[in-house]
Amino acid sequence: MRMVDVIDAKRNGKALTDDQLQFFVDGVVDGSIPDYQVSALLMAIYFQGMTSAEQTSLTMKMMHSGEHLDLSKIPGVKVDKHSTGGVGDKVSLPLAAMVAATGIPVPMISGRGLGHTGRTLDKLEAIPGFKVEISEQAFIDQVAREKLAIVGATGEVAPADKKIYALRDVTDTVDSIPLIASSIMSKKIASGTDALVIDVKTGAGAFMKTLDQSRALAHALVDIGKQAGLQCMAVISDMNQPLGNKVGNALEIEESIDVLKGKGPADLTELVLTLGSYMVVMGGKAQTPKAARQLLEEVVADGTALDRFKAMVIAQGGDPRVIDDYTVMPQAKYQIPYRAKHDGVVSKLAADEIGTASMLLGGGRQQDDDQLDYSVGIELHHKLGDQVKAGDTLLTIYSNQEKVPAVEKLLDESIAISDHYDKPQLIHEIIE
Repeated sequence: MRMVDVIDAKRNGKALTDDQLQFFVDGVVDGSIPDYQVSALLMAIYFQGMTSAEQTSLTMKMMHSGEHLDLSKIPGVKVDKHSTGGVGDKVSLPLAAMVAATGIPVPMISGRGLGHTGRTLDKLEAIPGFKVEISEQAFIDQVAREKLAIVGATGEVAPADKKIYALRDVTDTVDSIPLIASSIMSKKIASGTDALVIDVKTGAGAFMKTLDQSRALAHALVDIGKQAGLQCMAVISDMNQPLGNKVGNALEIEESIDVLKGKGPADLTELVLTLGSYMVVMGGKAQTPKAARQLLEEVVADGTALDRFKAMVIAQGGDPRVIDDYTVMPQAKYQIPYRAKHDGVVSKLAADEIGTASMLLGGGRQQDDDQLDYSVGIELHHKLGDQVKAGDTLLTIYSNQEKVPAVEKLLDESIAISDHYDKPQLIHEIIE
């Protein structure tokens, strides 16, 4: 088989065979296919797309290119959640604890962030002593014992995806739905879970800016999951403004614990309960999302969910005092108010730019090796559709520098106050 023939087939709109896709993935992993030919095929896929069968075949071959986690020794239906990412998106932290509190094992393998704010692992490392890198056996043992663990990838998962993604980044083919879907699902299937709920973000702060794009990606992800034998569904949620009120690593740990104490912000709590309801149904602990939601509300009210989070913190070496004393985490020196310029209704809180503002403070990475400042970030005091008066504090900037003119300038461009604005819809669509 020749790579040029595989490129030719896809360039001319043909569906690639299993053998052709296996040849491609093998060549990527062993280096026998040069980067320029891999890039040519990625561009052909970008323009010609892939059938459902092709997407699934590529996903499974990328998954089999590396290690596959065997969770069969953990009793019960293992349920996981994936998010396509957003600003202030700390959903995994309270969600995993709440679902685990119902008796469902939740093995979460997460990643680190680049740009905006840190991702789940970065947030957890704001807790002193918390270890996100543990052995595969320790991970399995912890999930079996505590019903919950959130860790970084163990072993080499989907190495083909790692190489392909690097080329997608430099060939402007990142936003190809078949390539996005196969990248996400190859790693999630390799993690060994039985069921998966996917939170697909849509809007200014999301990777997919329009509802149509988000819907297409959600359908592709669910389709691959089902063809691969997973229970799988997706929720399309809004990311036109940051989720919750806090953006920044330690700040988002605070807000996650607040949710588990029953006093989290309304939008974050609602999304956690929506996603969690489907996870609980998939895990066999309730027959309907409505019954599942009631169960989740009960484990928050009786403290069981918070206990699960605390048990995970202790098991992974973190300081459990964080549950009751947020100051055990790094604290910023300065809290700088950002005030409304005039009366009106908040009509713009550009999530991506607010995330970038947090990154400029030190809360996110511009380069892979950048060191994070866990203490910095932004706290919103008003959301879209809220009435404000001139001089009201719209948000607070948590900084270790007394003056932050670049951040304030970016916020000026990211926030607008108008005469009228309707509050946005949080849950746009559910795809089962």
